[in-house]
Amino acid sequence: MTSGFLPSMRVDGQVAVVTGAGRGIGAGCAVGLAEAGAHVLAVARTAADLDATVAQVRELGGSAEAVVCDVTDTAAMRRTFEGFGRIDILVNNAGMGIAGGLLDYADDDVRRMIDLNCTSAVFVAQAAARTMLTQGSGVIINLSSTFGKNGRPRHTVYSASKHFIEGFTKSAAVEFAPHGIRVVAIGPTAIDTPMTHDRLRDPLVGADLLARIPMGRFGQVVDCVGAVVFLASPAAALITGTTIMVDGGWTAQ
Repeated sequence: MTSGFLPSMRVDGQVAVVTGAGRGIGAGCAVGLAEAGAHVLAVARTAADLDATVAQVRELGGSAEAVVCDVTDTAAMRRTFEGFGRIDILVNNAGMGIAGGLLDYADDDVRRMIDLNCTSAVFVAQAAARTMLTQGSGVIINLSSTFGKNGRPRHTVYSASKHFIEGFTKSAAVEFAPHGIRVVAIGPTAIDTPMTHDRLRDPLVGADLLARIPMGRFGQVVDCVGAVVFLASPAAALITGTTIMVDGGWTAQ
């Protein structure tokens, strides 16, 4: 028996572009969106990583293609996105973090983080939005962080880049709402991935992070995937300009 009020979290027949899809959260989102019915265009710089993501999608019966592209190469990225033809969902995930005191950051480290986390995120969203405008629909999902809400020592530039994503998400959402395009974000806490696993097990770093999470555990990739698939789906049709925090209560304090 159905009431007619249960919205679908399926995205059957839609085209989803996921950047940074070779590993971690990006790979998980690519697999999850494919499981929810999307055809996934998995974008990253490293072919071997993408091949692993696409293989996992296909093992589960989903549909995906590997697209080798460095999103910091703006001209190449724009050509690649123009070739997609249709984009219903963008997961704007590519990013990086380098820990360090503000006075200790090397010039190149600052520029690399801002270039990837901010500048490239804008240009990727811009390229996807151009396609979405011709369709009159679409959703852009940006990756923020708990550090996009709070500050943290030795993460000044990374935190600044995620605060940038928060403002970008809100303003872009207001701009594109009349055109049927939603712009949202997720804000993960420390997520246990192959890249972060050892750091999270560090007695000092890991213990400090864990102490800030009321639910008492680190996030898993699947926690982020659930939020992304929900935001991409018809179930989130009236949600735009906001961030879904996937942080175990960190930013509630």
